[in-house]
Amino acid sequence: MKLEITQNENSITGILEGRLDTAASQQFATDMMPLLDNADKHIILDCEKLEFISSSGLRLFLSLRKATISKGGDVTIKGVTPEIKQVFTITGFYSLFIFK
Repeated sequence: MKLEITQNENSITGILEGRLDTAASQQFATDMMPLLDNADKHIILDCEKLEFISSSGLRLFLSLRKATISKGGDVTIKGVTPEIKQVFTITGFYSLFIFK
C-alpha cells in the first residue's frame, strides 16, 4: 500500500495505490497523519489505483471523515473502481462520503 500526499492552497489530496488490507492498515494509519492534521480543509482521496479495501481500511476512512466533520473540513473520494464502490455500498459507507 502506498499513499502519496499532495497539497495546494485549498485542498490536500491522498493518492492511494495497492491493497488497503488488514496488514497494510497499520502503516496507512501512520501515513495518513498529514491528512488528519489538515482535517479542516477539503481532503480528496484518489482511489483510482486502490485495488482492495478491507474493513480495517474502511475504519480508517471513517476516522478521517469524523476528524473532518469536527474540524469543519470534508472528504471527497474519487476514482473508485466498481468493486471498491460495491464494498462501500454493501457496508453502508457509500452514503457517508462524497464520491466523484
